[in-house]
Amino acid sequence: MMRLKKQKRHRRSVRFFTTCYGFRSPFKILCDGTFIHHLLVNRITPADTAISNILGAPVKMFTTRCVLAELKSLGEAYSESLNVARDLAPARCDHEKRKSAVDCLSDVIGESNSEHFFVATQDVDLRRKFQEIPAVPVMFALRNALFLEPPSQSQQQFAKAAEEERSRLNELEIKMLSNKRKRSLETDEQADEAFPNETIVDLKKNVSTRKTDVKDKVQFKRKKAKGPNPLSCKKKKKDNQKPVAQKLMRMLKP
Repeated sequence: MMRLKKQKRHRRSVRFFTTCYGFRSPFKILCDGTFIHHLLVNRITPADTAISNILGAPVKMFTTRCVLAELKSLGEAYSESLNVARDLAPARCDHEKRKSAVDCLSDVIGESNSEHFFVATQDVDLRRKFQEIPAVPVMFALRNALFLEPPSQSQQQFAKAAEEERSRLNELEIKMLSNKRKRSLETDEQADEAFPNETIVDLKKNVSTRKTDVKDKVQFKRKKAKGPNPLSCKKKKKDNQKPVAQKLMRMLKP
């Protein structure tokens, strides 16, 4: 029963960050040396599977060069943690000179956590610091159990303010669009009042143009070729008619 409540609480926190801050699977987990060392000491392995079970989605684990350097400086007691940390994906760290893990992770996260990292650390002060930054979910371990911090009050307030701002902008856009349409209608009405007969004249012009076009089409319509009028044609005289007439004339002479 307790495990089910814990799982629901974690999934609710994950949903908050995905909905309000755009986190997407696979989630990126930025680990410091204290967290890596705790995983090994308490045998929370494989770590990515354990974290994935908490968040309900695939994960990829990251660390920085400064964290590696800090683990190396701690000596033989942290050698195994160093070897494990070297297998993690490198998060971009532009520090030419080594910084402390706290300062390094703070620089990587910045003010907005543009890379959408979940920060995993056992440092209580560092956890509190990151919970004051709007888009930074924080993880930690307690013995052999992993926990995701619920969104802090400041993170919730920031998300609420951002949502209200988006709603206000949407209302403003709707109002501007409505005003634009209203001005357009008023302009059309003013044009109709200034030129009341313009539409009628244009319609008459269009009708007249169409009539002219029709007339032109009839006027230039080709006439089909017709045969000659049989009534206007004279019949050809046969050549043998002349000799017959001469014979008749001779017969009538006394």
